[in-house]
Amino acid sequence: MTGVLTTDHPGWHSDADGARARVVRTACGLWVLSFDDQQGLRVDCLEGTEDVKPAFLSTDPAHLPQTAPPALRSGLDELGVTQRLANPWLWDAITTAILRQVVRADQARKLYRAWCSAYGTVVDGPFGKLAVAPAHATVMALADESFAAIGAKFHRTALQAAAEYYERHHESWEGANAADLSVALTAIPRIGPWTARAAAADFTGDFSIYPHDDLAVRTWAAQIAPAYPWPGKKDKSFGPLWTGWAGPDRTALHTLTLATLTWGAHAR
Repeated sequence: MTGVLTTDHPGWHSDADGARARVVRTACGLWVLSFDDQQGLRVDCLEGTEDVKPAFLSTDPAHLPQTAPPALRSGLDELGVTQRLANPWLWDAITTAILRQVVRADQARKLYRAWCSAYGTVVDGPFGKLAVAPAHATVMALADESFAAIGAKFHRTALQAAAEYYERHHESWEGANAADLSVALTAIPRIGPWTARAAAADFTGDFSIYPHDDLAVRTWAAQIAPAYPWPGKKDKSFGPLWTGWAGPDRTALHTLTLATLTWGAHAR
């Protein structure tokens, strides 16, 4: 794979030359993914079998809604066709979304990495240590002070509740489509629509379900098209405006949202 890699997930690490690496868990193994502009993507199985390989999904700017602002479409067109890993582990997608609650993106990234390094599985990557999230059973067994030790005291009850619900329901959840999954996840205490939709989008790769008025979407859109009269931070019209450009076309909405997040990951 060559081209632009979407690295919105906090599990992606980069080196000084811009190469990327991440460790992921699938249903049957542990994998290290690495990517650079010269060699493209490399996928190596470190543990288990190769029966279930991490899958990358393409997003083509040709599917952007034509009614979106020309400056926004132009900026996203420059990305070309992008590739994003559909998170192969639902538990990690839920964990990531929970750790993003109430904190800024940079802080959430640091918190996620500290969480994985402290209680997850650590492996050697192409340019340093990489870590994947602790399993739900591990989270259920953690003492309360373990959460506070890495700065996740606020997230403790949500993570523990999610682990218990995941234990009971993950098989049915894993087979659901993005919309149904996002609704099912709201049954978990302290999991609201924003967290549920972010987790569902990460796992399924369908960003038509993503919370479109998310601060990241608003921030990057305004940077791509600064002359457009975007709604203010407290203006509730951004979400309807964003989804209205796509209308009933879910592919257009997915493309608009994920391409904007991809643009932002590279701008950062």
